[in-house]
Amino acid sequence: MRDFAQLFASLDETNKTNAKINVLKDYFISVPAEDKIHTLALFTGRKPKRQINATLVKTWAIELANIPQWLFEESYQVVGDLGETIALLLPDGESTHGKSLAEFIREMNDLNTLTENEKKIWLIDSWTSMTRQERFVFNKILTGSFRVGVSQSLIVKALSEISGLNPAVITHRIMGNWDPATFSFHDLLQEEDGSDDASRPYPFCLAYAIQETSDKSKSAEEIAQDLGDTIEWQAEWKWDGIRAQVIHRKGEIFIWTRGEELATEKFPELHDFILSLPDGTVLDGEAICFAENKPLPFNVLQTRIGRKNLSKKILAESPMAFIAYDCLEFAGDDIRSMPFKHRRSVLEKLHQINPHQDTFQLSAIVQFDTWQELFDLRLQSRENHAEGFMLKKLDSIYQTGRKRGDWWKWKVDPLSVDAVMIYAQKGHGRRADLYTDYTFAVWDGDKLVPFAKAYSGLTDKEIKQVDYFVKRNTLEKFGPVRTVKPELVFEIGFEGINRSTRHKSGIALRFPRILRWRQDKKIEEADTLETLRAML
Repeated sequence: MRDFAQLFASLDETNKTNAKINVLKDYFISVPAEDKIHTLALFTGRKPKRQINATLVKTWAIELANIPQWLFEESYQVVGDLGETIALLLPDGESTHGKSLAEFIREMNDLNTLTENEKKIWLIDSWTSMTRQERFVFNKILTGSFRVGVSQSLIVKALSEISGLNPAVITHRIMGNWDPATFSFHDLLQEEDGSDDASRPYPFCLAYAIQETSDKSKSAEEIAQDLGDTIEWQAEWKWDGIRAQVIHRKGEIFIWTRGEELATEKFPELHDFILSLPDGTVLDGEAICFAENKPLPFNVLQTRIGRKNLSKKILAESPMAFIAYDCLEFAGDDIRSMPFKHRRSVLEKLHQINPHQDTFQLSAIVQFDTWQELFDLRLQSRENHAEGFMLKKLDSIYQTGRKRGDWWKWKVDPLSVDAVMIYAQKGHGRRADLYTDYTFAVWDGDKLVPFAKAYSGLTDKEIKQVDYFVKRNTLEKFGPVRTVKPELVFEIGFEGINRSTRHKSGIALRFPRILRWRQDKKIEEADTLETLRAML
C-alpha cells in the first residue's frame, strides 16, 4: 500500500505526460505482480465492492479523532470529500502495517463475512497503521470514490514500453469482464493471449472533431482543402445515443458501452437480433430509442438510463434499436484490419439476412457530390435528431482509440446562451484547491434561475481569475458549494435542449460547456428563460 500511495501522489504532482509515464513504468517494474494487476483494475474503474456504509465510516472516524460531530461536519463541508476529510482529521501515523495493496483489497472484499464490531476493529487498526497519504488513498478505495488523474492511454503506453507489446494489443486485453482475482498480470503481458473471454469487446475507434470556433464553422472550401476528394469518403449521420458493441460468441450475447459497462440486461429488445447474428460476430454502432422508422430524442433514452427495473410502460414509451455502422468480427475472425469499404459490405449482408430489422437498423449512407452540398445538409442535423455527420475514409482500417486522419466527426454548431455564474464548487485532483465547477442562471423576470452546470472550457489562467473572484465574492456557503455575487457572464454552449420536470428551470441541456467568458457583458444583458424555451 505504501508504494501505491506514493504512485498516486507522484501522478498527482505532475501534469507532464512523459513524467507520468516514467512514474508508472518505475512502479510496474518494482512492485509484485499481484499489486500490478490490482493497480490496473483500480485505474480502469474496477473497484472493490463497498462493504462499510458511509455512516459507520464517519462515526468511527469521529470516535478515533476524538472530536465533536459538528466539527467533523464543518470540516467535511470545507473539504467536500469524505475520504480526504478523515485522512486529514485523524492523528498522524507511521506506515507500520507492511501490507501490500493486494492484501488490503482482499481484506476489503472479505469484510462481508465480519460482524459490525469486527469491521470497526479492522478499520481502526488499518487507519492507525498508515501515514496520512496512505490513509487518504485507502479511504478513497474503501468508500468507492477512487479516481486518478491519468488516462488509460498513458497506462497502456507505460505497459507497452515495459513489455514490448503493441499498445493496441494491451488495450484490447484490458477490456471486457475480467476480475483481478482471476486475471493475472502475466496473462496480460504474455506474447500470446491465452484468455478465453467470449465477452471481450474491441477497443473503440474514435473520431477527431473537425475544428470549429464558437463564432464560425469551417467552410466547405476549408473542409475540401483538409480532406480532399469526396469520392474517398463516406458520410453518415452522427446519432445521439449510446455508443456500443454487440457481441455474439459461443452462443452467448453481450452488449458493451463505450465506457466499458456491460449493459446486456439494460437493452432486452436487442437480444433477439444479436442472437440471430452468425456466431462469432461483433458489431459497432449506437444503442438508441427508435420508433416510426426514426431515432427519438436523447431525453427519451434518459428515461431508461440508470433504471434497475424496466417496466412495461418504460419499454413501450422508449423502444430501443441498434443502428449499426461497422463490423469488427465475422465468423470468429477479427476483420478490423480490412478496409472500411469491405467491412461495410459485410455489415450490409448481415443486415439483409437478419429477421429483426425493426431493432437491427443500418446506418444510412448520406449521398453527396460536393463538400458544399454536405455542408448545407448538415444544417438539417437537429431535425433528424442527429449531432452532425461522421466522415469515414473508405480505405481506413478500424483503429484503436483516437487517431487523426481517417474518421472525423463534423458536428452541427452548438446552441448557446449568455448566462450568469451564481454558484461555484472546488474541483478534484490538481484542481482540488480551485473553484472550477460552476452553476449558471438566466433571467426569469427579475430573478436569476439556475439551468446548467459546467466545468470545462476555460483556460488555466481564466480558471485562476474566476477562483480569485469566487473567494472574494462568496455570499453564502452550502457544504462545498459557494453562492457568489452574480457578476460574471459566460457563453454556455450545448448540443440539445429538452423539457424537464426534475429541474427548477424546467429545462435540461445536453453536454453543456463554457464557450467563452463574456467580460464584455453585464449581467443585465444575459439571456432569459424564455430564450431557452424558444429553443425547445
